[in-house]
Order: sequence, then C-alpha cells, then structure tokens
Amino acid sequence: KQKVKISTIISRPQVSLNSFIENDKNQKFGLSNFSNECLEQAEIKIKYSGYIDRERETAKKLTRLEGIKLNPDFDYSKMNSISSEAREKLSKIKPESIGQASRISGVSPSDISVLLIHFGR
Repeated sequence: KQKVKISTIISRPQVSLNSFIENDKNQKFGLSNFSNECLEQAEIKIKYSGYIDRERETAKKLTRLEGIKLNPDFDYSKMNSISSEAREKLSKIKPESIGQASRISGVSPSDISVLLIHFGR
C-alpha cells in the first residue's frame, strides 16, 4: 500500500471531508471531534489552496508592476515592437506605470513584456 496524506485525498473533487469522516468508522483520524464549521473551513482551504496561492502570486506581480514607473512624455509611436493598437492606446492614455498599462484593453501581455524590457524590470 502507498501512503497518501489526508489533504491529498480531500483535494480530489469527488471527495468531501464529510464523506471521509463517514468512512472513518474507527475514528482513526479523530476528525469527528471538530465542529462542522471548522471542518468546512479546512476543506475549503485544502481544495482551493492552489488557486489561492496563484492569486497571491498574481497580486504580488501586479504590485511589482505598479512600482515600475513610465515616462509620461515617452513617444510610444516609435516602438515598433508593440502592436499598433497598444501604441495608439498607450499614446492616448499615457499610463503612469506598467501595472496601469497592463490594465488597458488592447495592450497584450506580449506588449507588457516589451515595455518591461524597454523600461527595465
């Protein structure tokens, strides 16, 4: 038999913590001693931890991008390596930071990569 952590089993979509407790007839894991609220919170944390971690990383990245300031007088029309739509929108809006530029519709992630290279990471 292969040993598997309870959290690995609970993280599976078809398994709930309640069904796990119901099948734990000998109360080997002692989970029935916890309140339903506590068990529900534990299950949510286990099942969604990957998504939450990914969102935290995205938030950190956005905060970092907000810190990279852009020159308001920069002439985006001379940047041939970004899309024409991005050149047009950046010239019109004149974002203050790369984070702000990343939220402009029509400015793609590849355009942001070019701006990062040009203005420094």
